[in-house]
Amino acid sequence: MRWGLTALCAGLLSLRFLPDLPPPAASLLLALLGAGLFSTRGRPLGCFLLGLAWACVGAQGALDDRLAAELDGRTLWLEGRVVGLPEREAGVTRFYLEDARSRRADLPQRLRLSWHDAPALAAGETWRLAVRLKRPRGLVNPQVFDYEAWLTARRIGATGAVKSGERLVAAAGPAAWRDRLRHRLLDVDAWGRQGALAALVLGDPSGLRDEDWHVLQATGTVHLLVISGQHVMLLGGLLYGLVLLLFRRGWWPRRWPWLPCACALALLGALGYGLLAGFEVPVQRACAMLAVILLWRLRFRHLGVWLPLLCALVLVLLAEPLASLLPGFWLSFGAVALLAWCFSGRLRAPRGGLSLLRAQWAMTLGLLPLLLALGLPVSLSGPLANLLAVPWVGGLVVPMALLGTLLLPVPGIGEGLLWLAGGQLELLFRILAVVAGWAPSQVLPAPPDWAVLLGEAGVLLALLPWGVPLRLPGLLMLLALLCPAQSQVATGEAEVHVLDVGQGLAVLVRTREHALLYDAGPASPGFDSGAKVVLPRLQALGVRRLDTLLLSHADRDHAGGAAALLAGLEVGRLVSGEVQGLELSRGAETCRDGEQWQWDGVAFRTRTWAGAGNPNDASCLLQVEARGERLLLAGDIGAAGERHLLEGGADLHAEWLVAPHHGSRGSSSAAFIAAVKPQAVLFSRGWNNAFGHPHPQVVARYRSAGARILDTATDGALMLALGSRGPAERAREQRRFWREK
Repeated sequence: MRWGLTALCAGLLSLRFLPDLPPPAASLLLALLGAGLFSTRGRPLGCFLLGLAWACVGAQGALDDRLAAELDGRTLWLEGRVVGLPEREAGVTRFYLEDARSRRADLPQRLRLSWHDAPALAAGETWRLAVRLKRPRGLVNPQVFDYEAWLTARRIGATGAVKSGERLVAAAGPAAWRDRLRHRLLDVDAWGRQGALAALVLGDPSGLRDEDWHVLQATGTVHLLVISGQHVMLLGGLLYGLVLLLFRRGWWPRRWPWLPCACALALLGALGYGLLAGFEVPVQRACAMLAVILLWRLRFRHLGVWLPLLCALVLVLLAEPLASLLPGFWLSFGAVALLAWCFSGRLRAPRGGLSLLRAQWAMTLGLLPLLLALGLPVSLSGPLANLLAVPWVGGLVVPMALLGTLLLPVPGIGEGLLWLAGGQLELLFRILAVVAGWAPSQVLPAPPDWAVLLGEAGVLLALLPWGVPLRLPGLLMLLALLCPAQSQVATGEAEVHVLDVGQGLAVLVRTREHALLYDAGPASPGFDSGAKVVLPRLQALGVRRLDTLLLSHADRDHAGGAAALLAGLEVGRLVSGEVQGLELSRGAETCRDGEQWQWDGVAFRTRTWAGAGNPNDASCLLQVEARGERLLLAGDIGAAGERHLLEGGADLHAEWLVAPHHGSRGSSSAAFIAAVKPQAVLFSRGWNNAFGHPHPQVVARYRSAGARILDTATDGALMLALGSRGPAERAREQRRFWREK
């Protein structure tokens, strides 16, 4: 049985690593072959094939439910029902719409929409909306949050921006009740921590302030304030422990068997909490896991601790095969497995504070390889912060907040408990803010796959009981995680990364000992690419200091992410072609035309037009030359700026050109292209952007000049080794079945 379950689990998990899904006929063939082997000695192989076939069929269903390609970028009138709690942030409301229908087209079952300056929306309402729809597509940068995987795992068939709408049916049912409860929680006096209470009770994190997110991310404690499996398991454990305590003290009624009652109360409490929180995928996963563990405790304890964990894993994947695309899936099951590894089978289990210390040590050490492999931030202050925050939130705040919410109808009692819970959170946030200042979290360079596997094996050895001789070799094996996945840049060459930041620009140029960032990516209400994309990518590449941050000009699609970078990195020089329009905490130097310098055998030169008539033409341009191979970064200059450069006799020749102004119609003149003579042109822009970049005429001019076309919207992030004369690497070349081709 164990081998069959293990093989079935392996087949289900294999979905996560497939570059493409097999055709439906092939999935059916796998299922038939697996069924044929099930009753033979090849049962493990049969279980593996059945699991793989089931996962592929489930994933294919999600892909088939995506918006039709011919509707991508079109605006349609549609009707649908708002589900979940709408999230309001910085003037933007984001929400899910289900049962969407339109007279003009078939639509996916589930949409994720955003609405600027939206009217009040409530869960359970039915709306008629004009929406510009897009297929589920995200930015693709190595070791940065994979939005497409997240959308696929949640079976979201399209995203969209609402232009206008009208309410057709008012809110009703449980969803409306949750929305009213959220407003009730946000109205209580809780030391200003009403948003955090709503996050803990209802799973609505939109009320958390930006500074709260910063503290939570810096200390690795985000999981405590966003409802996850941990909260459900904690509540179930508290209810189970309460019945056990009453039984041991002799206060439990003798006619009621304590163990079945404890298991039933724990499961009912967890399910009630899950329904209160909207019963999202992480909560469903935790409830399934808790149900299996309680059943094991009630009837099958003699089978050992690993069987229920394996059963829970299989049940979750059978119910939703796409769960393996979410980092939280791996972290939650990984955490439970580590605790089982640490505490099961011990002759003398630690008690009280020692047990908490050992659990935190196991989480810190054991999850490190997973965090590195998944490209998630690692917090050096996390162990201390979690050692304090886990029992604080789980043992004090959550029970108090849930009890206060339950007693809100009782005048004074519910509000008083919520006031106390808010006070506990306020004190906790103040302490975490101090801890965050010591060592904030950051994304670390990902080690090679072999190093991750070796490090995980080392973790299991290091967490063996005291006295086992393999503990020291296990700790030594962890050193493999320090092996860099990337080689150092050679002297005389430059490594250039054109990041996929959507409709904007951010280009990192690294030499052997120096780093320069040209533009910082866009920022808009609710999304700052500097914080979400550029900073994590720089950290993943091992860049801890920028010698120069060069902002071509002050437009938000080029300079919007600069504030986040200045806050998260040490920056030597800040230079811009348009200083007046920058809204930064520190001043910038004005770009000087013709300034030159060298780093590690690589030559740099800036060009600008001081008397330009508009901000775009005032962009600071950058030329980079390594071993005779050139790159030209042209900012947002238009035809007038290009003409000024040509009339000034500038040597613009470059093998690689980042297209001026994202390829707009008013740029990339024929004379400019002839002067540059690019072998390849790189467009940095958003998919189906509202500006129509790059313009077809511009693309045609480059093609007629013999230039290869590279585009972050279709290729993802781009990397080239300037000076090696090799081809550019494209992030979307690393195929994953959920990524748009």
